[in-house]
Amino acid sequence: MPVISFTKDPAALTMTVVSEFPVPVQRLWDAYADPRQLEKFWGPVEWPATFVRHDFAVGGRSDYYMTGPEGKGPEAYWKFLSLEPGKSFEVEDGFTPSEDTEHVGVPPMRMTFNFESIDGGSRVTNVTHFDSTEALEMVLGMGMEEGMKSAMSQMDDVITDLASYSAGIAVEAQILNDTQIRVSRIIRGTVDQVWAAHHDPELMKRWLLGPDGWTMPVCDVATSVGDHYRYEWEQTGTGSRFGFVGELLETSPKYREVTTEMMIGIEGTPAQNELTLTPVEGGTLLALVITYPSEEVRDMVLGTGMTGGMETSYARLENEVLASA
Repeated sequence: MPVISFTKDPAALTMTVVSEFPVPVQRLWDAYADPRQLEKFWGPVEWPATFVRHDFAVGGRSDYYMTGPEGKGPEAYWKFLSLEPGKSFEVEDGFTPSEDTEHVGVPPMRMTFNFESIDGGSRVTNVTHFDSTEALEMVLGMGMEEGMKSAMSQMDDVITDLASYSAGIAVEAQILNDTQIRVSRIIRGTVDQVWAAHHDPELMKRWLLGPDGWTMPVCDVATSVGDHYRYEWEQTGTGSRFGFVGELLETSPKYREVTTEMMIGIEGTPAQNELTLTPVEGGTLLALVITYPSEEVRDMVLGTGMTGGMETSYARLENEVLASA
């Protein structure tokens, strides 16, 4: 079991968990940076987590919930207070206010995670800071010690699974719930390069093309919140066209952007796209959480082979744009 110590300090109002692993610090860090990996151990064995948002940057936020034998539990969040890549991060951890959390009564906690190299591997030290003795006792009474040990017991399998989370793996689409999916891929390039490739019209026209045989004659990019974008593609030789329009709802360069998306000529409720870029070993982890208006629309879009076209585009971005940068 990776947990080597679990210490409670009522005087300092802290709880400290120290875990060690036979891998480099970067591998351990990436397990927390990548929501696909984090949700495999952030939660006891019987209560796996689902992260529907994970902004691994100062000022960012993560939203998650755990699902147990009796169904979905209360929603929770992290607010990132500080982050030093490869070394430490600090978050406010709490339950998202709702009718489901009113009975919980646990105030937000401050959690620090510190990473360091040791002989034969790496160590992560997680310190939870409480506002009062009552809050510390309440959390311990809810089984946090047992839950943390159970959660971390899954970590070995996650960090030794290098193949599933390496650069070069094709686009992966994961169903998060009835209306949301997360599309993920590590792109061989820096965050600056990948961000620019999604916002520079001339670069976008070179790679955002899907299968061969298409061009992008219209690429009007939204640059400020409230701006609208318009993208159109044309098939060479036939003149056949399609495109998408939408609005920029949020932007936090160079790690997060939220837009709406609607196919031109189609009526209805638009989808919402949440793009997050995170530096990891091998390049930049691109995570795109898409929220559809219904489960039926979600399944219809997945059935079109969307991920295949996205993979062709991202491979083109790596091989024809970033490789020559």
